[in-house]
Amino acid sequence: MTDSLLIAIDGPSGSGKSSTSRGVAQRLGLAYLDTGSLYRAAAICFLESGLDVAQTEQIAALVTSAAITPGTDPLHPSTMLDGRDVTAEIREPRVSEKVSVVATNLAVREWLNEQFRTIIAAADRRIVVEGRDITTVVAPDADLRVLLVADPAARIARRQAELGGSVNADQVTDQVVRRDRDDATVSQFEEPAEGVELVDSTHMGLDEVIETICGMVPGHA
Repeated sequence: MTDSLLIAIDGPSGSGKSSTSRGVAQRLGLAYLDTGSLYRAAAICFLESGLDVAQTEQIAALVTSAAITPGTDPLHPSTMLDGRDVTAEIREPRVSEKVSVVATNLAVREWLNEQFRTIIAAADRRIVVEGRDITTVVAPDADLRVLLVADPAARIARRQAELGGSVNADQVTDQVVRRDRDDATVSQFEEPAEGVELVDSTHMGLDEVIETICGMVPGHA
């Protein structure tokens, strides 16, 4: 492998992006960036602001003035918001319900994309980055670009298992289906772009998905 190894993994909610990306990063000794965690931290900014969803310019100004810092250790992923640890808070249902408010704000997306590129550079491009439009917008020059998909039933079941009893079936379906529908208005993550490898994890276990993607890394097969 070369000194630089940037892996970009996109996919819909519940496709296994986070678990897979952490596993790949651990296997290859790379840093890890969950870009969704920054969007979730931005959603907390919105929730605590009292702003209306229609106040898009004010929301963008609020988010872009915040200090949102992710940890990049795949064994201990974390998220800080203005010096406060929100690692657990960003997974709460109230946050999941509002993520699309900031994720569909184009000014917020542009600002966060720049933050992602800065983090990639700081990691000397030895990092696994996962999200929505990483393979096409944030890091189209990645050494390996993957679109990880799964059928809706599998994705809903995985998200339900991940969240345990903290949410009901309707909330899980909303997180998976509605969020994907909303985010698809500003991001293309349902079909692989040219040069992006498609991996369908519907009938694959986590270890198998990790092994498949590691096998795609140049010089690692």
